[in-house]
Amino acid sequence: MFSTHSLSIGYIRKDKKIIVQRDLNLQLNGGELVCLIGPNGSGKSTLLRTLSGLQPPLAGQVLIDDDDIFSLSVSQKALRLAMVLTERVDIENTTVKQIVAMGRQPHTSWWGKISKEEEKKVDNALQLVNLQDFKDRFINELSDGERQRAIIARALAQETPHIFLDEPTAHLDLPNRIEIMLLLSHLAHNAGKAILLSTHELEVALQVADRIWLLSNELPVQIGTPTELITSGSFERVFASKNYSFNRNNEYFIELNNFKF
Repeated sequence: MFSTHSLSIGYIRKDKKIIVQRDLNLQLNGGELVCLIGPNGSGKSTLLRTLSGLQPPLAGQVLIDDDDIFSLSVSQKALRLAMVLTERVDIENTTVKQIVAMGRQPHTSWWGKISKEEEKKVDNALQLVNLQDFKDRFINELSDGERQRAIIARALAQETPHIFLDEPTAHLDLPNRIEIMLLLSHLAHNAGKAILLSTHELEVALQVADRIWLLSNELPVQIGTPTELITSGSFERVFASKNYSFNRNNEYFIELNNFKF
């Protein structure tokens, strides 16, 4: 179980608290894929960093299995939560298998020899993302989509119940964006992981997400299944614009006739 209680997030500038989102009471369950969606500046990355223990909250609590995440050591957090950031991983002369094996570090050590049992866990993570035939290739030889799957495999090898991803499809073309999202949905449902990801891919998220956390610059966070948020008009309110509108029937944005720059 992963939850927040009266959580306020943001940052401090010149000794002044800048609150981006306040009073968040969220819950993430095993076996579900939750997509974090909202306009730029609504706090998606800030929320992910706070939930993962990388950035302190301005108020409230982040609980993982009833423990405050900020009371846990780095090694304790690494056994419960895996984080995949947006930054591109590009390490020369390092194979895919070596990258994925880094996910086992919380269970072994940086310099400890990987046992046969550990190797099986690494191989299993590679199989889950369909990269077993690429394990001996160097990471910088892979396509962007293959590289992203390798990083997700590293998170899987970490064997945590929770996986957070910050815009995992940001640098991918459309086929790879869809493939990664379908992969994450499959992992949540079949491996029992609680997966939370931020994304701008609203149309894809509507097809694969079990629930959506919809952030806004002005409205309180809205939580629900894609169908619930569509029928309630939530997307139309959050992404309101003079130039385009969200079509709840066809589930995509349409340009209005009076479009002006």
